[in-house]
Amino acid sequence: MLVTTTEHAEGYRVTRVHGQVFGVVVRSRSLVGNIAAGLRSLRGGEITEYTRLVEDTRRHAIDRMIENARLMGANAVVMMRFDSSEMGQTMSEVVAYGTAVLLDPPPPA
Repeated sequence: MLVTTTEHAEGYRVTRVHGQVFGVVVRSRSLVGNIAAGLRSLRGGEITEYTRLVEDTRRHAIDRMIENARLMGANAVVMMRFDSSEMGQTMSEVVAYGTAVLLDPPPPA
């Protein structure tokens, strides 16, 4: 499945627009992870526990978005974006969203 942040995929032609598609994930850090991150924040620098959490959550949201696009009959998602928010002090929500489309492959060279 082609996923792009642009409106058009170069060389491809949109033959059908299926509509908006998204993947939502809400995650929380474990108590141990929160304590480790809190201690690390006292020293400054990257908090790798949270970096990993965000990266994993974004990948999971994209996977869900792609699966939803497949169920709609799409073979690509264009104009893909992320949105995120905090829910309380321990949870974060990440949404991957875009437009599910059917693309014709580029003509042979």
